[in-house]
Amino acid sequence: MIDLEEFERIKQLKYRYLRALDTNDWNLMRDCLTADCTARYDSGKYSYDGRDAILEFFTTFMSPSHILTLHQAHHPEIDLTDETHATGTWYLQDIVISTQDNFALRGAGFYHDNYVKIEGEWKINQTGYDRTYEETEERSDKLQITNNMFTQDQDS
Repeated sequence: MIDLEEFERIKQLKYRYLRALDTNDWNLMRDCLTADCTARYDSGKYSYDGRDAILEFFTTFMSPSHILTLHQAHHPEIDLTDETHATGTWYLQDIVISTQDNFALRGAGFYHDNYVKIEGEWKINQTGYDRTYEETEERSDKLQITNNMFTQDQDS
């Protein structure tokens, strides 16, 4: 029997993970991952073993003063392998803007996740994506960030 409630809980977990990423909410991100989670981003180009290593990568790379991101995951394909394990494939679209380096990256790919249910809550135990494409461009001086939730004066 398909358990749609479990599918929905896993979808909500993935959405929280992406929100944590884009809002730099590292406590929320910590809650989404198991302690032994592994990550293989960009076909393994960026690989980390353990939740602490993943969080260190994010906190080092994702400076809210000059890195702005948008990560969206669509079209989930979730398989419950048993009552406490599942896998998921998601279509990824992302944008990364560096106001410091004045460039933007846009891309797409497929996330491949493993989930485990611990004490009644789904957590990400393994995550990563393979790119279908990535493009970068230098941002024009005419392009300005006019609202940035990470800066007090709302100008960058």
